Amino acid sequence: MGKQVNWFNRQFHFDSEQNIFPVIIERLWGTPVRLRAKIQQTPSEVLELQYDNTWSIKENIGHLTDLEPLWQGRLQDILSGEQVLRATDLQNRKTTEANHNGKSIDLLLEEFSMVRTETLRMLEPLTEEQIFRSALHPRLQTPMRTMDNFLFVAEHDDHHLARITELTRLLAGNGVK
Repeated sequence: MGKQVNWFNRQFHFDSEQNIFPVIIERLWGTPVRLRAKIQQTPSEVLELQYDNTWSIKENIGHLTDLEPLWQGRLQDILSGEQVLRATDLQNRKTTEANHNGKSIDLLLEEFSMVRTETLRMLEPLTEEQIFRSALHPRLQTPMRTMDNFLFVAEHDDHHLARITELTRLLAGNGVK
């Protein structure tokens, strides 16, 4: 299968003129469900293990929760007419300092599900005009519409889900059952 590209090396193209927002919303709704299903198949003894000084499975899950306020804030930036989206901490200090390994897996999954549900409630009432509004992404230096921003979020979710699969394979031997 090969190793996935580092998140900060990923390239994104947001050129679709079609309204694919309903599909993006479905992906966002599905992440907590997919995450829970994936964890049910993961041996509990590997959830806190780090591989090669990278985040553990629990830390990857916590990271998704840690970033959700950023996604919500960027939505507000676009809707309020900001020219540039708020920046993120590229060092991910919040995740590094959060001690996600000290939390139960059930709490981590519940926290993510709750904050993601909050985000989705913010997205439900958007009009098509709001879905196509944009602001400049500070790191990528490209305009991102609301639709693009949440496609980016869905891709970020999938990046971490794939990383959790990879960690499970590396740490549990045969991988996900």
